[in-house]
Amino acid sequence: MNLVGEMFYSDFFDDLQKLVNVLPPGITKELKKRDLTELVEVVLDIGRLPEVRYLNRDLEYLGEKEVTQEDIDYVTERIEDFTSDNRTGIPGTLHRISAIKNRKGKAIGLTCRIGRVVTGTISCIEDIVKKDRSILFLGRPGVGKTTKLREISRLLADDLNKRVVVVDTSNEIAGDGDVPHAAIGRARRMQVSSPERQKDVMIEAVENHMPEVVIVDEIGTEKEAQAARTIAERGVMLVATAHGNALENLIKNPTLSDLVGGLSSVTLGDDEARRRACQKTVLEREKQPTFDVVIEIRDRNTLAVYPNVAEAVDCILRDWPVTPEIRKVDDKGKTTEIREAPKLPCAEEKENFEAYINKYMKEVNNAKTARKIFVYAVSRSIVDKIIERYELNAEVTRNIDEADVVVSHKSYSKSGAKIINVAKEYHLPIHFVRSNTTAQIQKAVKQALGVSGRPGDDFAEECFDEREEALKEAQGAVYRILNGVSSVELEPRKMTIRKLQHELVEKHNLESTSVGEEPNRRLKIVKTLKNTG
Repeated sequence: MNLVGEMFYSDFFDDLQKLVNVLPPGITKELKKRDLTELVEVVLDIGRLPEVRYLNRDLEYLGEKEVTQEDIDYVTERIEDFTSDNRTGIPGTLHRISAIKNRKGKAIGLTCRIGRVVTGTISCIEDIVKKDRSILFLGRPGVGKTTKLREISRLLADDLNKRVVVVDTSNEIAGDGDVPHAAIGRARRMQVSSPERQKDVMIEAVENHMPEVVIVDEIGTEKEAQAARTIAERGVMLVATAHGNALENLIKNPTLSDLVGGLSSVTLGDDEARRRACQKTVLEREKQPTFDVVIEIRDRNTLAVYPNVAEAVDCILRDWPVTPEIRKVDDKGKTTEIREAPKLPCAEEKENFEAYINKYMKEVNNAKTARKIFVYAVSRSIVDKIIERYELNAEVTRNIDEADVVVSHKSYSKSGAKIINVAKEYHLPIHFVRSNTTAQIQKAVKQALGVSGRPGDDFAEECFDEREEALKEAQGAVYRILNGVSSVELEPRKMTIRKLQHELVEKHNLESTSVGEEPNRRLKIVKTLKNTG
């Protein structure tokens, strides 16, 4: 045990006595008869025998007298008030007391958790901590995540002289009281008044106190995940813990998956699907992970390290085997084993996959840089439907000064048109549609946002839409002829489309002929009725 560890070890029993002193006299008397070096919790529930729980041992009962309401009140009168998450502590210590309350808000049960400083738990990952890379710890409750955060705080603040800020929700990391526990060294501590404000304090820490490192315990909500991304994107090293036992669990957690890059459903082309030997619709990583390294705490002495989170997530999503580095320490904090992960067997396939991901990420980023669309003489409702259908990160704006791109009808594409002049004034790219049809508008919107659809989608939908548009145009021309117009020429169409128009005209006993040369060949409908003899 090093000098720091010996100092904390000698202080531990003084701290523990502060907790024992607030317990009922009968329970205190029983505790003094026992070995407390591996004590984890003292549990008091009304109508039940008091329990003590030890590390790696079965629970034991303290005496034969059941806990009464008077026992619970004895403790609550000697400690600070419980916060909104029903927790409190003893100033100057790491001990934590949590309450179970009835429907009227009265405490009827207490969990007194022993807080102790353990050193040497990060000796096998010190090389990772010193590389200024953001680290996320995963593991079940009680496995030692918070203990590692304390030791990392002290290492970075004292040994590496970094500006470290600990965002301490419920004072779990640095204990109760305004003076943080010595376990975090010279790191500064920001207290959080309620768990709901953790995300706000995380941002406040970066904006107000210029840290090089931010330490956070238990990221558990989507907004906290977003705050973590904001911190990481500002170049601040982030060390945090999160709910979940393994990286694969975190990927599948819709609330927290953004911490490791998030998920997006992607439709592959036929060739790519065959090359991968998978379905056409697959899940891919959406963005760069918030954390560079993920460490799974398998048990108190065994850590599984994923040194490249982006690569690990991509492999898991593709059902490739992923083997993390295994690092172990003994009970004295000495590194006993470091087993590196094997390399992926197919480097060429991995490079091809990374090229595909880079292309996809470029499209996503392009979509995010052109978020607001101003439409001019184009159906807004169709644009809204396209945005919704393809889940594009865009919206239609009514003000051109807020727009990132303009989509307009081709009839306004001539030089001198007002929309062109205004677009030039605001330095906005402008995309034109030939007609107000779904296919035409869809193509223009995708081009404007730099997003490509599934292979064949645009072609198939455009063919269907053009056929529907052509028949509507022919129907309208027929009505005009029947109402007195002598002849009508339609828009140029392909031969297959003109054939359908001819058939429609014949059903109304009118004559039609194709005029002009390709590609401007079109249908001409005349008033002369066909001889039905």
